[in-house]
Amino acid sequence: MDGEKKVFHSPSESEDCGIAMIYQELQYVPDLTVAENLFVGRHPVRGRGGLFVDWKKMRETARERLEEEGLSYDLDTKVAQLSVSDIQMLEIVKVISLNARVIIMDEPTSSLSSDESERLFRKIDELRNRGVSVIYISHRMEEVFRLSDYITVIRDGEVIDTRPASQFDQASVIRMMVGRDMSQTYPKETIPIGDVCLSVKDLALNDKIKEISFYSRKGEIVGISGMVGAGRTEVSRAVSGLDPYQSGQICIDGREVKVRSVRDAIRNGIVTVTEDRRRSGFIGLRSILQNIALPNLDSFAAGKIFVNRKKEREQCTEIAKSLNVKAPTVDTLMYALSGGNQQKVILAKWMLRGPKVFIMDEPTRGIDVGAKYEIYKLITGMIKSGMSVIMISSELPELLGMCDRIYVMRGGRIVGELQKDQISSEAVMALAAGGQNHE
Repeated sequence: MDGEKKVFHSPSESEDCGIAMIYQELQYVPDLTVAENLFVGRHPVRGRGGLFVDWKKMRETARERLEEEGLSYDLDTKVAQLSVSDIQMLEIVKVISLNARVIIMDEPTSSLSSDESERLFRKIDELRNRGVSVIYISHRMEEVFRLSDYITVIRDGEVIDTRPASQFDQASVIRMMVGRDMSQTYPKETIPIGDVCLSVKDLALNDKIKEISFYSRKGEIVGISGMVGAGRTEVSRAVSGLDPYQSGQICIDGREVKVRSVRDAIRNGIVTVTEDRRRSGFIGLRSILQNIALPNLDSFAAGKIFVNRKKEREQCTEIAKSLNVKAPTVDTLMYALSGGNQQKVILAKWMLRGPKVFIMDEPTRGIDVGAKYEIYKLITGMIKSGMSVIMISSELPELLGMCDRIYVMRGGRIVGELQKDQISSEAVMALAAGGQNHE
């Protein structure tokens, strides 16, 4: 730091030297207020020996910090009530209050909309103008080239190259990241499409999200697009039994089924990869084997009572290997894996059940280019086996590259259906933004 070699033994030593980090998984306490979150672990104290928190000073300092950054949050608002974008801004205020001269941002836009991302970029530009150095870790090429003065490419724990950003292009960066040419970003194949597998008719979740009707066929990838808040995730959660629905009909292979719980959905062949894998996709302090086995214990149980541990290990190891999960062993804990390998384990646990319908909400969020390609190949393998895949994504190129049909949602309704020959970014955006309706 400033030409002097440093060895840090804890985050606090790094922070004292002027280095701070904003993590991909935001570090906040939902039930604490805005002011309290800004000072977690470093509350101002008063009294002999510093035994008491100086609440008055904390609030005054918090208000000053927010005003300096042009933010006007209520200090008593619980952070759980804020948007991800607002929490991201609070994280920036927190690291600035540490007088950080170097700020490391790890995938900071993985949970942000395009408008929220632009807000973050403007804040980064402000920090640069103040002389703060930013290390921006991302797999999103457009962001890397939008922000960077220099680019360093890392693969398998080694630095591949560092150059001024002007000496790179997207193709060369991707080639260095994955170690090969990626001539085909989306390995979608033309698969014969079969009969209707899932049919949803007039599904109503509440007063805002209703009249939802769509279908998917065997061997087909169906996309669901729309702006943030359009109701895409809410629909997927209702169909997969995570949330209740008020009325409507869900049919599998032409037979109406009642989906009142996740158990009902699984029993009828409907499984889902949730939007937030850390919160609801896996158990971080359990192993790869345990996470794959968890929803499949009934198939490993002899007489439905005792788990056959040998069978469990053999099948979980086999499917983890077939999906190329990169880890020392299947006993490796989930939290130690990269985002891409965590997502593969989530896919593995459901593929072991042989589902009919696979709902994927943001299946490649926070995953690097190479891992994305592997996920796409796995999805292609699913439809080859006759599964029906429903893909919900905020990344429009992903939907355009992988889907056979796309439904577009706006304001809690499905406002259009685009067939393969009608799909384009302009058509999707026109529907999502309210420019047209397409039957």
